[in-house]
Amino acid sequence: MTPRVTRRRALAAAAAGFGLPAAAADAAPAPARHRGGFENLRVATFNASLNREQEGQLLEDLATGEDAQIRAVAEVIQINNPDILLINEFDHDADGRGVDLFRTKYLEVSQNGKSPVFYPHAFTAPVNTGVPSGHDLNRDGTVGGPDDAWGFGQFPGQYGMVVLSRHPILTEQVRTFQNLRWADMPSNLLPTEFYGEEISPELRLSSKSHWDVPVSVGAGIVHILAAHPTPPSFDGPEKRNQRRNSDEIRLWSDYLSPGRRSKWIVDDAGLRGGLAAREQFVILGDMNSDPLDGDSWPGAIDQLLGHPRVQDTKPASEGAVEASKAQGGANLKHSGDPRLDTADFNDDPSPGNLRVDYVLPATSLQVVSSAVYWPQTGHPGSELTGTFPFPTSDHRLVRVDLQVKA
Repeated sequence: MTPRVTRRRALAAAAAGFGLPAAAADAAPAPARHRGGFENLRVATFNASLNREQEGQLLEDLATGEDAQIRAVAEVIQINNPDILLINEFDHDADGRGVDLFRTKYLEVSQNGKSPVFYPHAFTAPVNTGVPSGHDLNRDGTVGGPDDAWGFGQFPGQYGMVVLSRHPILTEQVRTFQNLRWADMPSNLLPTEFYGEEISPELRLSSKSHWDVPVSVGAGIVHILAAHPTPPSFDGPEKRNQRRNSDEIRLWSDYLSPGRRSKWIVDDAGLRGGLAAREQFVILGDMNSDPLDGDSWPGAIDQLLGHPRVQDTKPASEGAVEASKAQGGANLKHSGDPRLDTADFNDDPSPGNLRVDYVLPATSLQVVSSAVYWPQTGHPGSELTGTFPFPTSDHRLVRVDLQVKA
């Protein structure tokens, strides 16, 4: 179950978002408008690699307004012009200064002639990365360092997340799952023998966090289900990261199954259960799992792609096809369609380019179009992707255009 929102309250929240700047003419084209009471909604996810090696370094880079990588990230966002955006790998700070600086110094400033974008609503919260566990999680005989944090990180908040929105976020109804215990998941993949009987019951499931962020859109609410599961790599024979990645993905699968399958889920405020069947949602994030290639636990992402409440629009690009052919290496052995790739990873020896970033709407939502922002070489915007060292990120922005009831 989720906290209830009255119609009066939802309409009042929606009214607060009126008067925002119109979408710019040079932004990515808006979806075709159907006749009748519908509102266009572009939802996107972008692992923007806005993480730094030292705590506070991102704040310093943001404050200048001149950091080349951050400007390129902002330009990608301005070109695609989403209404709701999840950014993965944005270092978290307790005061939210980073989010404010990113908006005022970069997004709201034209980058290379692109029209500024404005997001009056934002949500961010603490994550598990870099938070000391006090245990020897990697079993190397010492306690401390990034591999012994609840989620891998050099400092608390590294690789955090941010949701930006033109529509009002119902902040008081957000559900977070930072502290949910892995052992509480029924039939989990937790390698108890590796961690031991003392540590296993304390382990947190989410390597960063899982968020249910309700956004007031038109006459209703769309729940943004945001996450960034751990990469299924850097493992030993115990496969702890593969297992955790799969169970982090499974959390959303269970969350979308009201009743017995979701009754084990308890949010950080103590509220139990999943998302009611009548609720609309979009799952967003770098799930670090390709359905056919890479190092994922078998069937990990299929737990979402095959879920009866989820539709997969298969966003694609021709730039990904070009990159796969040009880079060769592991890409030549892949089984998946390269058009669907969303990340440009190391090709020799592995894993090659993969589909790991997802925008997965509820089956109840009307889909108009979808795309991965990966321009072919020589096309406008290709200078913002490119190859290593990446101007922006090794991931690409993924977007889906929806229509919701106005």
